[in-house]
Formats: sequence, structure tokens, C-alpha cells
Amino acid sequence: MTGALDTHLQTGLTSVCRCWKITRRDGVCIGFTDHDADISFDDTLFQAGSGLSPSALSQASGLAVDNTEAIGALDADTLSEASIAAGLFDGAEVVAYLVNWANVAERETQFRGHLGEITRAGGQFKAEVRGLTDALNQSRGRVFQKPCSAVLGDKACAFDASQTGFTVDGVVSEALTDRQFVVQVDGTYPERWFERGVLRLAAQKGQSISIKRDDIQGTNRSVTLWMGSKIAIKVGDAVQLVAGCDRQFKTCQNKFQNVKNFQGFPDLPGEDWVMKLPSQGQIHDGGSRR
Repeated sequence: MTGALDTHLQTGLTSVCRCWKITRRDGVCIGFTDHDADISFDDTLFQAGSGLSPSALSQASGLAVDNTEAIGALDADTLSEASIAAGLFDGAEVVAYLVNWANVAERETQFRGHLGEITRAGGQFKAEVRGLTDALNQSRGRVFQKPCSAVLGDKACAFDASQTGFTVDGVVSEALTDRQFVVQVDGTYPERWFERGVLRLAAQKGQSISIKRDDIQGTNRSVTLWMGSKIAIKVGDAVQLVAGCDRQFKTCQNKFQNVKNFQGFPDLPGEDWVMKLPSQGQIHDGGSRR
């Protein structure tokens, strides 16, 4: 630790506190502090009385992941149960500071990372906080398999799923269960066009739920989700349906015309082919039979 804050600590009579800044992926920034009054710096208000209680920070040399956790009370205006359930805080950036509350210019960044697993119980949340080296633990490389390994619309796929016909605006006209809804959309689309895609809630940015099944119901779509939404979906809610991809070569070719970016190996021999014995009357030249 160097600079003005170190000089302040050397006096032996200190006025320091801890501040945490959480930046969600949609750009919303929330600040917390364990001080008894609000603190502001870097255009961020760090709120006191939030109930946030960080545990000890574990740091190590080498490539070991620095980690800690934060425990706090759920709050309707900052960290609500609905916003956590909607995934708005998944992977949010976290920066922890040691600050002289009497002179906020004297501060030191102690930790930088992102939120991991978040659990909720009894009106409280517990958030795992992972350091920057956590990214080095992610799997890299490609898997040799017949299906495509990309996700529709990601960098490897490079398909623009937001274009007309693949992302469609709609309105919920009927709620059959907490997982099944009738959605009124403009235009006609083939049966199961949105199956394996996602349903997005227009009122909840970042909230998307995977679609298990998509059926034609008159001029509307009957959409069944893999899981119920933590945020209640009601009749009249505006939603978006995004077309689904089963990651098969023919789907990439016929539905998306995106074969040049197909990330699978459709001609990869299966186990039956590998174990097959030569026989007369069949061609065994290794060519494609697709």
C-alpha cells in the first residue's frame, strides 16, 4: 500500500472504511459501504446501512483464485430477490476499496473480480466473489463433435439473431401455467420455430428464459418454458421470442443459411461406423454418406 492512504494509516489514528462497487452487465452501478454514513466518489454513491457484510478476503500468489463472499439484506431498491432471480447480477463486476471516509481521495483498490454464485434465504443474500484469475480456470479449445459447439448469435456463430423473423415482438394473451403461455405475434412462422430459443421480458432487461417447446395455436404461439419465471409473467406483458437452434448441420444450412460458421463436424464417424466390419456389397472409401 502506497500513497496518501498509507501515510494516513501510519499515523495510528485512522478513519477508514470499506466500500464495494457492483457494476451489472447492463451498466447499472450500485455502491455499498460499512461506514455509518453514505460516501461518494468516482460518480458512485456508496450507501450506508445496506447490511452488506464482506467476509475475509483470501489472496494468494501464483494463479490461485482470490475469493471472498458478501452477505447482506435483500432490498427492493438495490439488491432485490426479483433482480437476482432474473440474473441481472450474474457475472457483475466487483471492486472493493479501503477508503479514508474523512478524505475519500485517500483510498486503495484492494480487490477486483466478479460475482459468482448467489444464494437467497430468509430475506438475505450470500454472494460468492471471485478474483480476476478465475477466468484462467475456464475451459479452452474445441470439442470434436457432430453438433455445433457455438451458441446462436455468439462470436463463433456470428449470426445476427436480432434480424427480422428471428427476433419477434409479441404480447402475452394467455397464461396457462407459470411455464406455458400463449403469445400473440405478428406474422406466421413454422411449427417449433422458436423451440430451443429464448423468451425475453421487455420490462426486465437481461431476463431471458429458455423455450422448451413452441407450437402454433391459431394465429398465436403456445410457448412452454423449461422453467418458471421468477418474475411473474402476466397477460398483456410485452415479450420477445428469439428463434431456436438445435445445433444440427441441416438446421444451420436451411434455417439460418450460416453453414460457413458451423462449429461442428457433421461428417465425424460415429461409434457404429468405427465398430463396423468390412463386408461385400458396401462401399468403404471413407466418403460422406450425408
